[in-house]
Amino acid sequence: MSAKIAPFAALSDIASRSKSFAEGLPAQEEAVELWSGIGFTLAGEHFVAPMGEVTEILHIPRFTQIPGVKSWMQGLANVRGRLLPIMDLGHFFELPKTSVSSRDRRVLVVEHGEVLSGLIVDSVLGMQYFAVDGFKDTVENVTRSMAPFINGAYIKNDEVWKVFSASTFTEDPKFLSVSQW
Repeated sequence: MSAKIAPFAALSDIASRSKSFAEGLPAQEEAVELWSGIGFTLAGEHFVAPMGEVTEILHIPRFTQIPGVKSWMQGLANVRGRLLPIMDLGHFFELPKTSVSSRDRRVLVVEHGEVLSGLIVDSVLGMQYFAVDGFKDTVENVTRSMAPFINGAYIKNDEVWKVFSASTFTEDPKFLSVSQW
C-alpha cells in the first residue's frame, strides 16, 4: 500500500520545485519613444512627412493637363470621384532632375483644411520610425526654396531624414498660386 500524501502538501512541493528551476525575468529595458512618418526621396535625398499629414500614397494616376498653369502643376486627376491636383514637388523646388523611372515615382496625397493636393515624389520608402531623442532642430544643406518647409531632421543609419511639413507647404502662397499669369 502506498503512503498517502495530502493534496495541499503535494501542490506545495510541486510549486517549490518549479520555482527552484525557474529562471528570473529579463531585465526590463527602458522603452524608447518613437516618432513616425512617411519616408520619401526627392533628388536623391531622404525626407519624411509626419504621419498625420499624408492621407494616401498612389501610383501616378492618369491626369488631364490644364492650360495656363505653372510648369510644376502637372494636371488634374479624378481619384474615386474627387478631383486631385497633381503637382511635381521636385520641379516646384527647382531640384535637379533624377533618373528615377516613372514606375517608381509616387503621389503623396495631402489634405489640409480645404486644400487637397497630390505631390509627386521620386519614390516612397514607407513608414519610418525614429527615436524622438534623435531629432535635430538645425539641418544643413537645405535648398533655400525648401528651407521654410523643413522642420528639423532625424539621423538613422548615418542618413539624414529631413522632416517635410506638408501642412505648412499647402498653406504657402506660392504653392496656392498655380496660374501662369
